[in-house]
Amino acid sequence: MEPKEAELEKRVERSNTIALVSPLIAIGLTIATMIILFAILGKNPLLALHAYFIAPLTDGYSLQEIAVKATPLVMIAIGLSLCYLANAWNIGAEGQFLIGAVAGSWIAVKTQGTDAGAWVLPVMLVLAAAAGALYALIPAICKVRFGASEILTSLMLVYVADLFLDYLVRGPWRDPHGFNFPTTAEFDPVATVPLLIEGGRLHLGSIIALLVVAAAAILLGRTIKGFEIRVVGAAPRAARFGGFNANQLVILTFAVSGALAGLAGIIEVAGPVGHLQPGISPGYGFTAIIVAFLGRLNPLGILIAGLFLALTFIGGEQAQIAMKIPLDVTKVFQGILLFYVLACDSLILYRFKLVFPNRQVARGTG
Repeated sequence: MEPKEAELEKRVERSNTIALVSPLIAIGLTIATMIILFAILGKNPLLALHAYFIAPLTDGYSLQEIAVKATPLVMIAIGLSLCYLANAWNIGAEGQFLIGAVAGSWIAVKTQGTDAGAWVLPVMLVLAAAAGALYALIPAICKVRFGASEILTSLMLVYVADLFLDYLVRGPWRDPHGFNFPTTAEFDPVATVPLLIEGGRLHLGSIIALLVVAAAAILLGRTIKGFEIRVVGAAPRAARFGGFNANQLVILTFAVSGALAGLAGIIEVAGPVGHLQPGISPGYGFTAIIVAFLGRLNPLGILIAGLFLALTFIGGEQAQIAMKIPLDVTKVFQGILLFYVLACDSLILYRFKLVFPNRQVARGTG
């Protein structure tokens, strides 16, 4: 008899081994799909994969660039992982990243050319983190107070932040000597993140990202608050019986997530970019969602996943130059990767079950 429909049935227990291997399965499926895509584009798949994943690892400058790209991805993904572990869905890290960049740049713009002291950069970092946290609290408070979907509100605020940034660099903050380009003046040296290697772009922000990873690992693994975050997300009823306040946790995790995104924003502007302009982010806030899930919401896993996604950015640029592969293929790659990660996670927790129509058994009458 033909099945009528298929449905997902929750598994009684999941395999921890498969859960750990799941990201590798997702990456393998993504690469297989990309091979097909490269063939459709008329490119040699082996050469394309070499340009994406091997060539950047053979050059010292490219290795620095991978670390530079991974810095904002890791910082944002760590904050997002805290939200997701607590079952709070912050999708607006991109907007918090931009607001942090704007808030921190305000000090740089106001002190430009004034011979300000070394206090400028620390104040920029603090302002950016505070602005990102406050911006993230908007959807958090809307969820807790009014029951609004934090997914929608946080996502819509991304466009507000993007347009606000665009207004500033095209209007009051535009460099009068910038030939009418939408950009601020170059930041003074006291308003830029120090470089770690002379002649490259690797900067102090990479060290800050590593400290954030270490702090998150301690928080989740060795503190009561980390235990609370994991319990509220995994077993809400048990958390209520334990006296944990889910609403307070939503506020806390959103604030921390926004602060890290805002901090990443000003580090990106005051580091590799050197001034504020539109397009300072190639989608770091959204790519960090992939990083968080690919890293299994684990700080060390997120660090590894961040480096891998950064490799795709640098590899995509090299493939564009060497093989004329459109740069948008990198975004396709990242989207397919997220799809496979979520698909593999779903199949870890659920299994397909075929539902057959009820059989009507004829009964005789005596």
